[in-house]
Amino acid sequence: MNRLWKDLTNGLIKENPTLRLVLGTCPTLAVTTAVFNGIGMGLAATAVLIGSNLIISLIKKIVPNEVRIPVYVVVIASFVTVVQMLLKAYVPALDKQLGIFIPLIVVNCIILARAESFAAKNPPLNSVMDGIGMGLGFTLALVIISSVREILGAGTFFGIQLFGASFKPALIMILPPGGFMVFGLTIAAVNRLTAGKKS
Repeated sequence: MNRLWKDLTNGLIKENPTLRLVLGTCPTLAVTTAVFNGIGMGLAATAVLIGSNLIISLIKKIVPNEVRIPVYVVVIASFVTVVQMLLKAYVPALDKQLGIFIPLIVVNCIILARAESFAAKNPPLNSVMDGIGMGLGFTLALVIISSVREILGAGTFFGIQLFGASFKPALIMILPPGGFMVFGLTIAAVNRLTAGKKS
């Protein structure tokens, strides 16, 4: 039970894929202009992580080592296709906002890294827990970054206006330079807060 809990919580802070391992940087910078987008992207990646980790853990013994990466990519692509079809059917506004970044989950290094380094070496339940933890860690990072960018860059939170007419938004925050700046400062803050803590 302790091992499952560790697998679940590992991705939240200690090995947060975005803020500690600096993986998945492209979608992190691209979709975090609004909190709604950040949550949508994070949950989509979480669903793919959970499904692909489970299947890869189940088939690891029957997949020849020479073709393991192509097999992993096919498994991941299958789950991405399902997630994209569900988004198109039930949340078309989010699908339109995230655009090309949903199909690009297939090549998101977080997903492939967890398949290769964890799911291919651990039992199915542990792999599912790892997928949930890493997915939630990714979502948490996206929410933090997108909250700062949306509040400062648009004066809104979840599209709700927070300030009066006198508020002048810092438009740089919803542009790529603002994304890099908030991303870097968030990584620095997390490193500072966790410095010296036992692993």
